[in-house]
Amino acid sequence: MNNKIPTAGDAWESGEVCLAMEFDKLREVIAGILSVDPKEITEETTFLEDLGADSLDGYQIIMGSEDAFQIEIQAEKAERITTVGEAVELIKSSRE
Repeated sequence: MNNKIPTAGDAWESGEVCLAMEFDKLREVIAGILSVDPKEITEETTFLEDLGADSLDGYQIIMGSEDAFQIEIQAEKAERITTVGEAVELIKSSRE
């Protein structure tokens, strides 16, 4: 099974539009907070090692994600997230 999150352009063909849109929106949130190029953020990107995010950055990303997606993320679940792809899955499960 392919766990790669498609981009919005790929999603129309594969039927995974919602997941791709969530990824694109989250990527914009992260890029805005960490001042990085959104194109450098993939589902395999790690918050700590690849992006250098500290605990304050993590908190800001959580708050920005909650605002952008109109969801509430439980702190204990957020603490286990290490990659952008895991964050997308958490957002998806929080919306269901």
